Amino acid sequence: MTTLEELSMAHRWLQEIRPLPAEVVEELRHRYEVGLTHHSTAIEGNTLSQSETQIVIEKGITIGGKSMLEHLEIIGHKEALDFVIELAEAATPIGEREIREIHALVMKGQDAGDRGRYRNLDVKAAGTEYVYPSHLRLPELMESFVVWLETAKTHPVDLVTEAHLRFVTIHPFRDGNGRVGRLLMNLLLLRHGYPIAILRVQQRAEYIAALELAQSSFNREALDRLVRNAVAQSFCETLETALSSTSVVVHERVRQNVTHWIEGYFRES
Repeated sequence: MTTLEELSMAHRWLQEIRPLPAEVVEELRHRYEVGLTHHSTAIEGNTLSQSETQIVIEKGITIGGKSMLEHLEIIGHKEALDFVIELAEAATPIGEREIREIHALVMKGQDAGDRGRYRNLDVKAAGTEYVYPSHLRLPELMESFVVWLETAKTHPVDLVTEAHLRFVTIHPFRDGNGRVGRLLMNLLLLRHGYPIAILRVQQRAEYIAALELAQSSFNREALDRLVRNAVAQSFCETLETALSSTSVVVHERVRQNVTHWIEGYFRES
């Protein structure tokens, strides 16, 4: 498992390279808005490929044979990510209003009556006997959650993992909790100066099993491994892209250390 010390080190390297040139920022934003949107919606069953997702986002073109709902999921997620990036750059606390707005954007064109509204019935996790908290407890649980977000003192990657777990375990909305939870995770990463991290659709079974294990037996090890590796992979891509730019001037020692770490990460992956 990637260690927190490694991720802190990668964060320091990125801070030494910042501010990133505009072309690097634009390239990374483009990659992550397509990548995160594709994988996060695909985990929930959307069948558009990554290249089809890119076409919908960039060209506004519909894909033959795909439902309107799937297109709306892509558009809604992309708009929610835009909002998350705006929030990341603001200094205001992340409250229930912001979380509800993220949900309203994610659910654009879907179940209009539920957009941005907490569920009003009790639900179970699909395919399991796990029962989410009663809808009657959602106001107090969400109030406690946003207070915890503002006061928690721990490593940023531990924070985002625990925040994601707590949010999807509360399961405040009838639908869209996974997508909102992954966006919330990335909002917290961005606020701490970390790159966007993507949990990939190929890891879906592993991801769901890790959440179930953490919820049922309070064992977060598998979820920690998934999130830490996702953050490490994003650091590799971000640092590699930055160092490929002729506009980036960095001490040779830093360049060598970054290159060595990236090579080592991919050898072990």
